[in-house]
Amino acid sequence: MDTRNRTEVTEFVLLGLSSWPEVQPVIFGIVLAMYLVAVMGNMLLVIVAHSDPKLQTPMYFLLSQLSFIDIFLTTITVPQMLVHTLSVHRTISYNCCIIQLFFFMAVGSMEGHLLAAMAYDRYIAICDPLRYFTIVTHRLCLRITLTSWVVVSLNSLLYSVLVTRLTFCGNQVTHFFCDITPLLQLSCTRPVVNEMLIFTEGVAVVVSPFFFILSSYARIGVAVARMHSVAALRKALSTCSSHILVVLLLYGSVIRMYLRPSSSYDLDQDRQVAIFYTVVTPMLNPLIYSLRNQEVKGALRRLLRKYYVSTCLGWIQTCQ
Repeated sequence: MDTRNRTEVTEFVLLGLSSWPEVQPVIFGIVLAMYLVAVMGNMLLVIVAHSDPKLQTPMYFLLSQLSFIDIFLTTITVPQMLVHTLSVHRTISYNCCIIQLFFFMAVGSMEGHLLAAMAYDRYIAICDPLRYFTIVTHRLCLRITLTSWVVVSLNSLLYSVLVTRLTFCGNQVTHFFCDITPLLQLSCTRPVVNEMLIFTEGVAVVVSPFFFILSSYARIGVAVARMHSVAALRKALSTCSSHILVVLLLYGSVIRMYLRPSSSYDLDQDRQVAIFYTVVTPMLNPLIYSLRNQEVKGALRRLLRKYYVSTCLGWIQTCQ
């Protein structure tokens, strides 16, 4: 990019999903509907996991943390995008942009770490079931969660600090939120250090959970194959299928977005892919876990029955 055009940027203009005014109301309606479903679905899972005594296990603790992360992830970006969709002014201050970048990278990375912890939980449950409750404890899950938060926060802080050291030759961000890729594209010079970090330290923090998940399921597959039992295979599939589907949805879009050379960046396509893992995936996660999990469906029925009974009793007392 021509260094003669460099300016001191105090705010960024977020171009959103589309520059066509006639489609903005359609985008607003679709994204708002998906956002509400994502927030309400994940919030319901959090309530069920913490209120139902039968779900007070490490696996559902991790699932509730994943739902919390999904709420946080979609709320970081979507409300602002909805406001900008129907607004002429689509600016965000420089400081708010860096803060948004920090939280988005930290929360997005945290989702992968939680999925890795859930894969380990499934591995112990299938391959070493007799020692499951002595190995996978609430204390271990809490320790994994806190350690992961520290790691992803430090990683996100590093990226955010490096972005603040860039000199920008423009302030129009081809995206609907402040993400690392479009910000690097605005740099007056090629950000070699940032790109090296993405493919080294970034891979270690973001992609290493994916390899851990693959390793866990490879071991599960070997263990199930040795059993020579159709019933064991069905149990393993019913136990792991929801988790595998969520992993594929998340990492399919993440690898497509970030782990490729900068020369192949297509910001118009990237912002369309981004809507998938910021809205669609958080919306689908609670549906996947509730529809394919008998324990969650049973807990939902008990919660709704309890709410219905308490509501009816309240009406009866009011009428009296």
